[in-house]
Amino acid sequence: MKDLQLMYPRRTCIIVIDPQERLMKAVEKPERVVGNTNLLMRTAEIFDIPVIATTQYKKGLGPIVSEIELPQKGLYFADKTEFNCFYNKDFQNIVNKLPASVDTLVLTGVEAHICVFQTALSSLRAGYNTWVATDAVSSRKKRNAKQAISLMQASSIWCAPTETIVYQLLKKAGTDQFKAMLKHLK
Repeated sequence: MKDLQLMYPRRTCIIVIDPQERLMKAVEKPERVVGNTNLLMRTAEIFDIPVIATTQYKKGLGPIVSEIELPQKGLYFADKTEFNCFYNKDFQNIVNKLPASVDTLVLTGVEAHICVFQTALSSLRAGYNTWVATDAVSSRKKRNAKQAISLMQASSIWCAPTETIVYQLLKKAGTDQFKAMLKHLK
């Protein structure tokens, strides 16, 4: 098993995978996914962390749900038909244009056992420190998400609650960033 890697804002990118209208209506606890994804989006705004948002065949599954508040700055989009984001050329182009300092990808979205799982494995294979926000992912069936998280952990992908990730990025209390996030963490 590889050593636990700490996160730093300038070395991180957040990937929001397919939280689309038709998918979110079908998954377990969509409100939990939205709430925790939004917590990561606030963190991205405060630290200027790039965000890549994907849709799975937007024409058929619809846009990203309006409840997810994507940041205005540092946001990139890729529409795909591939389940694994890394198999999509637009996504690959965006990742290749990220600052050279980015060595950590944080994944959120749906479905945990399909697109999130495959993308996490490819992220790890590409050499990134790969984190999955376990309470910001879901699947249509609870057991599928649970098994996918277990498989990802067994594959040396770091799986943790959203707050664990946020507090790793914050590092300490009392900073301007901490004060700006505090209202979102209560």
